[in-house]
Amino acid sequence: MANTVRRLAAAALAGLAVAALAACGSGGEGPNPSPAPVPGATPNGRLTIGIPFDQPGIGLKDGTSYRGFDVETATYVAKALGVPESNITWKEATGATREQLLTSGQVDLVFSTYSITDARKQVVDFAGPYFLAHQDLLVRRNETEITGPETLNGKDLCSVPGTTSAANVLQRYQGRIRLKELPKFSDCVQALADSQVDAVTTDDVILAGYAAEPQYRGQLKVVGKGFSDESYGVGIRKGNTALRDQANAALKQYVADGSWSRALGITVAPSGYRIPDPPNPGTA
Repeated sequence: MANTVRRLAAAALAGLAVAALAACGSGGEGPNPSPAPVPGATPNGRLTIGIPFDQPGIGLKDGTSYRGFDVETATYVAKALGVPESNITWKEATGATREQLLTSGQVDLVFSTYSITDARKQVVDFAGPYFLAHQDLLVRRNETEITGPETLNGKDLCSVPGTTSAANVLQRYQGRIRLKELPKFSDCVQALADSQVDAVTTDDVILAGYAAEPQYRGQLKVVGKGFSDESYGVGIRKGNTALRDQANAALKQYVADGSWSRALGITVAPSGYRIPDPPNPGTA
């Protein structure tokens, strides 16, 4: 009888272990690795995808690996299109190069904090949105004078060419702010830490990632007074409606199956950023 009890107990424990492993695999810590194929998916296909390489929590190249929310989102969408992660070629897409990469055919898709605007829709198509951010300011930790864009008079502000952040500042505050444009936001953040500029402006989720980086933690802070809505979309070459529709179907699944929330949980949430409600893909 004792042996029988022990065998039953061992079997029960084994069953619990299998169940626990299954639970882990189905989504406690990361996005669903196997989304259902969308209509028209090409099994074992290939894609070249543009992402940021220098934005912590969003898109960061680390040696030969890539991580961040845009990377997780792009990987999920690619898998839903039939493309395994090993068949993705990653290419850097900055604020100044996103349209050119798409129109020249160098990339198939762009996931690079790419705000959907009417002006950009004249040049490229968008799937999404898949995230809603707000333009904000990053300043040094001991800064007390800068509490929002209206307090930037006479200050040196850094942003990146080709972004809505730079365009918003030039449109709203031209003549009152000295705008310095550098190639990448990482360049702006370093200039801020080195006291070469007074503030950096872009989307709050990007700024939060930089403020949480070990080399800047305790030195920089996000003002926390967003002054625009930035709906992130997937950039697609103009006229490729089939790919746009497939990407929208994948994004809808991404939100519905919980992978969107899990991806943000492992990439953006550690910075302390407050995760917004899910968007409604397909309304770009």
